[in-house]
Amino acid sequence: EVQLVESGGGLVQAGGSLRLSCAASGFTFDDYAIGWFRQAPGKEREGVSCISSRDGSTYYADSVKGRFTISSDNAKNTVYLQMNSLKPEDTAVYYCAADPTNNWSLAAGWYDYWGQGTQVTVSS
Repeated sequence: EVQLVESGGGLVQAGGSLRLSCAASGFTFDDYAIGWFRQAPGKEREGVSCISSRDGSTYYADSVKGRFTISSDNAKNTVYLQMNSLKPEDTAVYYCAADPTNNWSLAAGWYDYWGQGTQVTVSS
């Protein structure tokens, strides 16, 4: 059974940092791309960043470029999202997802498996 479990969310002041983790199990980690998405109340889901577990290639949405860093520890089957210089507009539920085609895209339709999400709240 494929499972993705996010952790690391919380409440932080603007300008602060958080590191999210996505622990994956039930599939061959190296064959997948892992993406982070977020959804704020009343807004559509937004792709934030993704990484190819095969070669470590990364991609970022313009809204987080230069502030967020995605990384992968294949030995632990875990992907991290380091979030620095957080802004109130980063407040959302953050989800990780797995793309078995390793398409390395922020289009949600490529992702077959999703975690339950972790809340990130940035206060001003």
